[in-house]
Amino acid sequence: MVGTPNGEASGRSRYLPIAEHGLIGDLRSVALVGTDGTIDWYCCGAFDAPSVFASILDAERGGCFELAATVPGRTKQFYFPDTNVLITRFFTEDGVGEVQDFMPISGESIEAERHRLIRRVLCVRGSIPFRARVAPRFDYGAQPHTVRMAHDVAVFETPKLSLGLTATVPLEIDDLDARADFKLAEGESAVFALDQVGGDVAPRCCPHMEAEYEFAATVAYWRRWLSASKYRGRWREMVHRSALTLKLLTYAPTGAIVAAPTTSLPEQFGGERNWDYRYVWVRDAAFCVYALLRLGFTGEATEFMNFLTRHISPGDGKPSGPLQIMYGIDGRTDLPERELTHLEGYEGSAPVRIGNGAAEQLQLDIYGALIDSIYLYDKWAQPISSAQWDDVCALVDWVCEHWDQPDEGIWETRGGRKNFLYSRLMCWVAIERAVRMANRRGLPADLVRWRGVRDTIYRRIMSRGWSERRQAFVQHEDDEVLDAAVLMMPLSKFIAPTDPKWLSTLDALTEELVSDSLVYRYDPKASPDGMHGDEGTFSICSFWYVEAMVRAGRVDEARLAFEKMLTYANHLGLYAEEISRTGEQQGNFPQAFTHLALISAAFNLDRALG
Repeated sequence: MVGTPNGEASGRSRYLPIAEHGLIGDLRSVALVGTDGTIDWYCCGAFDAPSVFASILDAERGGCFELAATVPGRTKQFYFPDTNVLITRFFTEDGVGEVQDFMPISGESIEAERHRLIRRVLCVRGSIPFRARVAPRFDYGAQPHTVRMAHDVAVFETPKLSLGLTATVPLEIDDLDARADFKLAEGESAVFALDQVGGDVAPRCCPHMEAEYEFAATVAYWRRWLSASKYRGRWREMVHRSALTLKLLTYAPTGAIVAAPTTSLPEQFGGERNWDYRYVWVRDAAFCVYALLRLGFTGEATEFMNFLTRHISPGDGKPSGPLQIMYGIDGRTDLPERELTHLEGYEGSAPVRIGNGAAEQLQLDIYGALIDSIYLYDKWAQPISSAQWDDVCALVDWVCEHWDQPDEGIWETRGGRKNFLYSRLMCWVAIERAVRMANRRGLPADLVRWRGVRDTIYRRIMSRGWSERRQAFVQHEDDEVLDAAVLMMPLSKFIAPTDPKWLSTLDALTEELVSDSLVYRYDPKASPDGMHGDEGTFSICSFWYVEAMVRAGRVDEARLAFEKMLTYANHLGLYAEEISRTGEQQGNFPQAFTHLALISAAFNLDRALG
């Protein structure tokens, strides 16, 4: 049976599969909507704000917004074409109904502070009984609240946050929740609107006409935005869905792009590999700028570069280097990690964490990612300023001094620092791209020193990052463990994609880390990372693998691997961070990095196919 509330004899599993969700948002935050019509993740006002609905992390204590048919039936979910408006359809014996979920994009007006979430229910055939249950649980379920009716508005209140719920059907207060039971005949509809209220934002109802107007305006916004895309290749639908998803993960006030909008969705069910991804990783910078510029979204690339320039200063002087590996969506650097012991975690996968302790790690590869993004922007969008060039020079000088330190690496391991090959590779990228910029634009630079260090790093990688016995480049110096991160060697133009050493590395990776086109990052048993348990294949690595094969001339194999990878997307074309042995999505969802890599792989595969 579909759609009856948690705790009742509904047959609803306590936790939907991670993949059984769609995403809506207003460029400040998002909500995850399950295929059963339940919103089970929503942080009001900002991606990293405390949750209001978090039943995806604790079915009993997390809070949710249920809206579904109360009779047995099937459900299907899809996006209104070329938009981020989500439609969940209910097919019952008595009729067909649908819930249209969206969050209006309000720009910089006072209405933006309302953070309105609209749920419009329609009966399109026959007649269907529906039930709504709105059960917010503030501050990750830790903050008590009161609820009262005020002029047909259900007001949920805490000292820090108040929400107003309005509906075009009668609402009832039920303990700490609000409920509505109603029946719709063919052609009839009902509207629910949830607003943040208080201060200058007064509770306000959302009548049918206003909901119709907001629906049309939201559809128009997303279609107008997507019309700027220049991609006309074979995988247009998947590429455009990835672009729309990346836009949803953008925090409009600052231009920041979060790694994912969720926290603590497990990389292994029942395991401890649960992290908070609602922050901005410097590593994602080059991939973001590359993908956005390739598709023609110059404005978004500019906003992201402005965020980097505004908040990521080479003068920070932290023990972990002049840059942190990640920042808050407002540019803050303090992201303390703590565990929420009162939440059981998705399917019992504790701990639930907020904040991220990896912010204090040393990860040398971020300098290559950042400077590569600046290089791409300078080349394809507009020339960087003299002040930005001064920052680049300061960073490159720091890399020249510190590139040969051991660090925690791209995978943010918690098993001690090592001399990771990928970190060396991206230090090479940092210097090499800066040299290119200086030469192309005649900018002042210590080129003699920069080239000397660049060449030293190159020789170090070729000598100590290569294993004669494995006939492959390896995870870290003087070892024989393989790592999918080395797939970036030809992608970053460090090595020719047809170099014999690279082709034998590609063969070794295929044999050891690839399973039906899916790629594992590394073997945690062969290379302990300080955490217990295993993990799934890493979706971004699978798209890197496709691109590496394209560049190696193995285009038919690459196309097959790419098409297989597309079959692992969820019903809406979205990807979590990892894919389990049984093909389930796991980890935070959806992950920006994966969708960036999909865009890049599709673009380069298209070009190779002609």
